[in-house]
Amino acid sequence: MSKEEVKVPSPGESISEVDIASWTVSEGDYVEIDDVIAEIDSDKATLELTATASGSISFIAEEGDTVEVGAVVAEIDTSAEAPETKEENKAEEEAKPKDEGKDSKENKEAKDSSSDKASEKDQSKERESSHASGHPSPAAKKIMKENNIQSNQISGTGKGGRITKQDVVSAMAAGIPSEATQGWGGSREQDRKKMSSLRRKVAERLVSVKNDTAMLTTFNEVDMKPVMDLRSKYKEKFRDHHDVNLGFMSFFTKAVTEALNHFPAVNAMIDGNEIVYHDYADVGIAVSSPKGLMVPVIRNAEQMGLAEIEAEVKRLAIKARDGKLSMDEMTGGTFTITNGGVFGSMMSTPIINPPQSAILGMHNIVERPVAIKGEVVVRPVMYLALSYDHRIIDGKESVSFLVKIKEMIENPSKIIFGGKDPEEVLLGL
Repeated sequence: MSKEEVKVPSPGESISEVDIASWTVSEGDYVEIDDVIAEIDSDKATLELTATASGSISFIAEEGDTVEVGAVVAEIDTSAEAPETKEENKAEEEAKPKDEGKDSKENKEAKDSSSDKASEKDQSKERESSHASGHPSPAAKKIMKENNIQSNQISGTGKGGRITKQDVVSAMAAGIPSEATQGWGGSREQDRKKMSSLRRKVAERLVSVKNDTAMLTTFNEVDMKPVMDLRSKYKEKFRDHHDVNLGFMSFFTKAVTEALNHFPAVNAMIDGNEIVYHDYADVGIAVSSPKGLMVPVIRNAEQMGLAEIEAEVKRLAIKARDGKLSMDEMTGGTFTITNGGVFGSMMSTPIINPPQSAILGMHNIVERPVAIKGEVVVRPVMYLALSYDHRIIDGKESVSFLVKIKEMIENPSKIIFGGKDPEEVLLGL
């Protein structure tokens, strides 16, 4: 018997262990080389584990196990024979000589026996198909368990009606109700679940931020009416021309990149005894996913227009929802934007995403009475929060940075002219 070991590959620099999220094949299955056999969770993303050879697979690690990078998690018996396919069976049948004349009694009995076996085989296939209908795959089952979702809440699109991981993710994205929202059971039972690598790492990073940085938060409010009016005026034309919707995130991302140019310390980070300044803005956008909060990065956002930013935000959000973000897409940001307003948050103090030095928190838009030129009027107002590391960013810089964003959002033409009024640019001021 010849066996091939399946080892956990390195997902990226500084990652030493991963979780076996789910096996996508069953014990003893015959797998082909490069087939996806498992999903593994690192502290940054979910990755696929593929077969290193063809043969019959046996598991060494179980679902939920935490294993080190390079550890053997499965073995493949390469001496196992591949199961016959339908095409091979059909070819064998066609190659057989056809009987001539009247069948003998023996041939008839043999055919009857063969027919019975075929019938049993068909019935078996029907039973298997029925069994698969409404039954989740291992990966789908894991997500359903984590979110208290039942099989009857999902329509399976897999073979024979089997529920796939994508079926669950799509249903959740569409707003499927879970048992968690259907009231208390009153059983007084407890349920313990192991923290995922991602959740453990997030917990460690959040604690380290509190302990290792001098984090403060400054607040301001912004009148959203100018941006909302501009968006209402051009959103259809913008969508027709660029094939992407015009949202608020592109305005704020562009305003952030212009403000970072004026206040480079907000875009910098501490490395030992040195401050590292960046001549570019790689902006992380916090998005919600079935596995938790992800922060994919928009590279060189300072060079992008609104349509390019919207297209990139959409692409990354879809990949986050489907659990397909790569390591490169989630590392290396210089500044982060998070929008708690999509969940109804009025005010918050966002936590810095290390080793970055600052993060901008957006919130919901609420009509509020405000004083303009001595009169009280109702305007759509959003509260903004900037959390920053006071070791590298002074109070004056943090407040001025947030004021600069406020000015550009309340006067969108300033975004085009580097945060200045068009008249100032014309006069060279």
